Amino acid sequence: MILMPILQVSNLTKSYSGIKALDNVQLTLKSGEVHALMGENGAGKSTFMKILIGLIPADSGEIILEGKKLTGSRVNDIQRKGISMIHQEIMSIPELTVAQNIFLGREKEITGSQTGWLNDGKIRQRATALLEEMGVTISPDIKMKYLSVAQMQMVEIAKAISNNAKVIIMDEPTSAISDKEVAMLFNIIRNLKAKGVAIIYISHKMDEIFKISDTITVLRDGKYIGTKGASELDERELIHMMVGREIGSMFPESNIEKGREILSVKNLGKRNSFAEINFSVRAGEILGIAGLMGAGRTEIARAIYGLDKPDNGSIYLDGEEISIQSPDDAIKYGIGYVSEDRKGLGFIPQMSVQGNLSLGSLSKHKKGIFINANSEESVTAEMAGNLRIKSSGLAQKVTTLSGGNQQKVVIGKVLLSSPKVIFLDEPTRGVDVGAKFEIYKLIHQLAAEGMGIIMISSELPEILGLSDRIMVLSKGKQTAMLSREVATQELIMKFAVE
Repeated sequence: MILMPILQVSNLTKSYSGIKALDNVQLTLKSGEVHALMGENGAGKSTFMKILIGLIPADSGEIILEGKKLTGSRVNDIQRKGISMIHQEIMSIPELTVAQNIFLGREKEITGSQTGWLNDGKIRQRATALLEEMGVTISPDIKMKYLSVAQMQMVEIAKAISNNAKVIIMDEPTSAISDKEVAMLFNIIRNLKAKGVAIIYISHKMDEIFKISDTITVLRDGKYIGTKGASELDERELIHMMVGREIGSMFPESNIEKGREILSVKNLGKRNSFAEINFSVRAGEILGIAGLMGAGRTEIARAIYGLDKPDNGSIYLDGEEISIQSPDDAIKYGIGYVSEDRKGLGFIPQMSVQGNLSLGSLSKHKKGIFINANSEESVTAEMAGNLRIKSSGLAQKVTTLSGGNQQKVVIGKVLLSSPKVIFLDEPTRGVDVGAKFEIYKLIHQLAAEGMGIIMISSELPEILGLSDRIMVLSKGKQTAMLSREVATQELIMKFAVE
C-alpha cells in the first residue's frame, strides 16, 4: 500500500528576541504512518508542535494539510481540521467526569442540542463506546481527580481519538504509564494506523522509537538534520544525529571499590504496599530497584525517607538503628531522596535556580535569623557549575529550564544537604539522551566519591547498565537480589511478574 502525504511542512521558522527556535524546519507525514520526531531538549520540538496545533504562529514557512494551506488558525480550528495533540502534561479538568473531559467544548456537537441543555446520557454513551473500543476499563462516570496518572493519559488519548483526528501528536505518551499500558497504547496506535491516522510520536525512550515508528526525523538546535526510515537507523547513529557527536558507551565502566555498609533495611513493611523488605547498600555501590509499576518501589523509598510511615521493620545507618519520622530526620541522618515527580515534589516552580538549589540546606547559610546571601550564592554557583546546569544565571526561574537541567537542579538540591546515601527515583524520566548521559556520569561520580546510591528505574537498560546489584520487586514482595554478572532483562522480568 502506498502511503500518501497528509501533512507537509516546509521552511518553518520561528524566532524569539532574535534567536531562532526553528530554522527552516521541514516534515512530510503520510497517512497511516508513525513518524518519530527526535531531538534533545531545546532542539525545537515543542515550538514545532505548538505551531502545528495553532498555539503560536510561525514567522515564515508553510503547513499544508490534505492539500490545503493552514493559515492563522486557532487551536479549536486546527482540531476541527483534523490535528489533535496529547500533551505530556495532563490537560484535564479534575472535577469533571471522564466522559465530560473527553467531549469538553464539543458537547452540543455530540448531543445535537440546540436548546442549551446538554444530553449527559448521550455524552456518557459515546464515551463508553470509545473507551471499550480502545480496550480501556475506566468508568466514564468517575471524576478525573480520582484517576491515576496512567489512567488520565488514556483519557487524553481517548479525547484525541474522539476528535476523528487525521493527525495525532503524542508528546511523551508513555512517561507515566506501566509496561502493560504501553502495550495497550501501542495496540491502539496500530489500530489508528490501520484506519489511516498519522501519528507524530515524541519520546526520549529509544526502545519505543524503534519498536513503534516507521520514520524518524531529527531536529538539533532548531534545525532540520534529516529523515530516515526507522529500519535504516540503529541507536548509535540516531544519537549521533541528535547530539552531533559520538557519545560512546552510554554507561560508565563499573570499577569502583566498595566500602563500608552505609544503609541497612530489615523486615520493612507497610500494609497494602510492601512486606519483608531486606537490603543494604555500601559506600561506592549502586543498588538498582526494578519491578513493574505498582510493585512498591517508590513506596519503599518514601517510607525510608520519612514521607510515609512503615508499619514495621528497622533502618540502620552506619550500623546504628535510627528512627525517621519525617524527611527532616532523614536529611539530618544523611539520607537524600530525588522524587520521580520532579514538578510536583522536586522543585518550587516560582523560585529561581539558586532558590531551589539551596532549599534543602538553608540552615548552612544562616547568619543569626538571616540567610548569608554571599554564602548561599557561592555554594549554589559551585553546584550549578559542577552539574553543568545550563541557564542564563542563578536567578533564572527553574520552570524555564529544559527537563534535563530541571532534574540536575533537583539532584543538586539534595546533594547540597551532604547525603551519605541517596535514593534516585526515575532519575532520567523525561530527559533527552544528552542529559541522560550526563546524569549517568554524575551517578557514577557520586558512587566513586563514596556515596551509596539506590536507583529506582523503569528502564531496564538503565538498571542493567549502572547497577552493581539489582533488587527485584513484584506486588510488594522482594523476589530477587541479582548481581551485575548474572542479571539480564529476561531474568529481571521473570522475577518481576512472580
